[in-house]
Amino acid sequence: MEIKIGTSGYSFDDWKGTFYPKDIEKGKMLDFYVQHFPVVEINSTYYRIPHPAVMANIEKKTPNGFEFIIKVPQAVTHQRKEIEAAVDEFRECLKPMEDSGKLKGLLAQFPYSFKYSQSGLEYINYCRELLKPHPLFAEFRHNGWVNRDMYNYLRSNSIGYSAVDEPQLSGLLKPDMFSTTDTAYLRLHGRNGEKWWNGGALRYDYNYSHEELREWKDKILKMEDKAKKMYIFFNNCHLGQAVKNAHDMMNLLDI
Repeated sequence: MEIKIGTSGYSFDDWKGTFYPKDIEKGKMLDFYVQHFPVVEINSTYYRIPHPAVMANIEKKTPNGFEFIIKVPQAVTHQRKEIEAAVDEFRECLKPMEDSGKLKGLLAQFPYSFKYSQSGLEYINYCRELLKPHPLFAEFRHNGWVNRDMYNYLRSNSIGYSAVDEPQLSGLLKPDMFSTTDTAYLRLHGRNGEKWWNGGALRYDYNYSHEELREWKDKILKMEDKAKKMYIFFNNCHLGQAVKNAHDMMNLLDI
């Protein structure tokens, strides 16, 4: 199983002095990032769909073989009404990365308020149809989604499942690792339960211990005969902790 590890985003001012040089310019961050990681999640597209020229500029900063996963806009995952125009604009912005061959999938992160239902499953499949041919990975925040019907539906429709690590609070998902396609996907958000519901960006202020990462190593290795490829992204981005933990996991997995 091929394993690619990176972080959820890369353009953070509070990474200066912890990962990036203190005096680095914003426009040079990706140039530095690609020296350490082979893949990145682009999360800014969730908040605002950029012009294709912006994406072309990002793509040009990365070497051959670098990979991108792009986050689907919130209009699709959170508002979920009359999404066709937003999808058309989103698809347009993807073209530079699509043409380069570096776009490897799209992440649709649904909110806690999006509860399990048959209509919800059908909506996710509608999104997949609109976003073809790009692989789509669905991340859920409410644990009602984790059931056999969800697994079978995603698998039969070739929709990827994103496993997560997050605080073990009521209603959130447990740290279980499985996949519904031949590409497994894992996002680690940290376990800051105190700040999860009302801490804003501090929700992601967490540094994984060696023991916690070793637990995930064991789960990851058990996927070797079930998936051909696996993406692992650290989203505990506060103060560059995602970078530290991503490097820790790369060392644990001898990557």
